[in-house]
Amino acid sequence: MLITRKLEFDAGHRISTHNSQCRHLHGHRYRIEITLSGDIIADERNALQGMVMDFSEVKSIAKSVLVDRWDHAFLVYSGDTKVLHFLQSIEGHKTVVLDVQPTAENLAEIAFATLNNAYQDTYGNHLQLERVRLYETPNCWADAVRRAF
Repeated sequence: MLITRKLEFDAGHRISTHNSQCRHLHGHRYRIEITLSGDIIADERNALQGMVMDFSEVKSIAKSVLVDRWDHAFLVYSGDTKVLHFLQSIEGHKTVVLDVQPTAENLAEIAFATLNNAYQDTYGNHLQLERVRLYETPNCWADAVRRAF
């Protein structure tokens, strides 16, 4: 069985090597969809009977390990030194430094790796992360899917 939970957050970024508009500082209303697989819990003594995982727990975990960290932050590539130094000069600014350009594709892969470590098979129902879909705009997204993670 597959289940999916959607969350949204706002963040700024720029693609310093891009030849078009994305080289400028700007922001997005990102949407992330987290898809998990697992067996439906059948134990009548378990409050989660009939579920793979409680959607509120899917949300809580995603917020604590990823979404709250990225929400209202500026996602900056460590090699983008001019912007990085500027952001670090702003006292209390929420900046997330990445080892890669903050493209939708790279952010989806980072999100998958981060969330993959967070969702554990605590119910014995073979729970695992299958896909992270990260929307940069309503019409553009990247999918990071389970493979050799």
